[in-house]
Amino acid sequence: MMSSPLDPHAIIDRPGADPASVVGKPAPPPLLHETVDLGGLIVEKDAAVRLRDGTTIYLDIYRPTSEATDLPVLLAWGPYGKHWVTKATFPGSGVDPEWISPHTGFEAPDPVYWTRHGYAVAYADPRGLWHSEGDFSHNGPQERDDLYDTIEWLGASTWSNGRVGMLGVSYLAGSQYQAASVKPPSLKAISPWECFADWYREFATHGGIPETGFRPRVSTNVSYGLSRTEDTAANLEAHPLDDWYYADKYGDLATIDVPAYVVASWSDHGLHTRGTLNAFAAMVSPNKWLEVHGQKKWQYFYEPASVERQRVFFDTFLKQRESGIHDWPRVRAELRDTGDSAESRWVELPDWPVAERFETLHLDAATRSLSGAPPETGATATFDPQTESFDAAYLFTQDRDVIGPVSLSIWLSADESTDADVFVVVRKLRADGTEVLFPINSLFADGPVALGWLRASHRALDLTRSTALVPYHPHDAEQPLTPGVPVCLNIEVWASGTTFHAGESLVLTIQGRDWMKRPLSGGVPPLQILHEESRTVGRWSICTGSTHESVLRLPVVESD
Repeated sequence: MMSSPLDPHAIIDRPGADPASVVGKPAPPPLLHETVDLGGLIVEKDAAVRLRDGTTIYLDIYRPTSEATDLPVLLAWGPYGKHWVTKATFPGSGVDPEWISPHTGFEAPDPVYWTRHGYAVAYADPRGLWHSEGDFSHNGPQERDDLYDTIEWLGASTWSNGRVGMLGVSYLAGSQYQAASVKPPSLKAISPWECFADWYREFATHGGIPETGFRPRVSTNVSYGLSRTEDTAANLEAHPLDDWYYADKYGDLATIDVPAYVVASWSDHGLHTRGTLNAFAAMVSPNKWLEVHGQKKWQYFYEPASVERQRVFFDTFLKQRESGIHDWPRVRAELRDTGDSAESRWVELPDWPVAERFETLHLDAATRSLSGAPPETGATATFDPQTESFDAAYLFTQDRDVIGPVSLSIWLSADESTDADVFVVVRKLRADGTEVLFPINSLFADGPVALGWLRASHRALDLTRSTALVPYHPHDAEQPLTPGVPVCLNIEVWASGTTFHAGESLVLTIQGRDWMKRPLSGGVPPLQILHEESRTVGRWSICTGSTHESVLRLPVVESD
């Protein structure tokens, strides 16, 4: 994989960790093909798939019986190990253990449910991971070729009806983007639930600020194999700008024309929200549907009503059984209100993204407020962004739904530094001043409305790709600040769907650190998004009014 340490286009790799020695999920030695009766279904373990270059990878394939034929197939393709099937869930996930069988893979469809409804389910160990042969490349052209070959192998199997779908969360969703972009003929439908689509802007960094909490965990997840695996964390560290390394991690999303049931959430800021929404927008399939919820993602994926919708979708395109799906709204979104999903409201939208209309709120540093009119005079607020926050509130006088991305244009100077890592938090306050907290990042229920980020030296805009609500930064070079000189920063705040009632407030928070860092739990770092390689030093000044117009733009959306 790595031809020379001096090769500027080399991929940094490492020897694979012993699959049998992994703490928590050691892989047993391969059975070299064995069919096991589990009672009510069978599993064909270590089915060998020979890829076009002679490499062999291994699948576990669940079917109703050994004799069953004409089965549509669901493929789950991810790095976590096809052997790692467990009924245990992380504390706080919200998944009821009664919803899934003990054969369910991590973020994968439950084979007991699907075989009961006449499907086969295949769990794959990709090239170079666990006991599959070869070297592992984390996404990219090789993985797309392997997905193509595996899907065609499944479609040609004697027990298959020739129609393959893909279903799963996170990595298992991103692999669907890849497979659909290369158009294997047997792939007839995909249902990606929540995955980033832009490696640089949604995984490696946020606004150019390196992410340091989740990406080391991901790198560990792809380290187990018999040969060599890509050292993802080292590669991200070696590529702080958006360069060739990120360019071909996924295929061209704009070529995806297979039927797609895409599910995103407002609750995965810093990871999957932006990418899932953008992937849906890019797809050209005439048969595509988007659902956006505001709950914990694993809970929503596995709850029985969601699984039934998954089956309606796949029955339509894998069994070719009319099931009413063409009456589904093209886009369906949950509007969060109190943090309790029982009090949310679902709305239908004509498409995503919706037509861009917005209301401009002007920031006043003197009064720490947002209003529809610009301040009469200029003002400056100076503070320590590592220990303090700059907060500005807007009071709603009538009920209002905020659906979509928000953008902030702020004049800021780093008074003692040549760079600044800016963190933006949008919050909702009740009329009594208490904050409304929402589900966030799979396991937690204490999140704000929305988050945004920007490293000030990455402030350059690509005007051909930017809109008023979504500024687009190329992240291909750095422009240092001059200490004490304010510059205008245009910051994308990730999309959300929230209802504000009359008397409630939206609070804009600007600071130089993460909105939260959770303490260790039992000595183990919790699953969280972090940015601990900060360039923020010293005090900041925020300038408003006069020649330093600082504004927040809120989307105006008409829902059906």
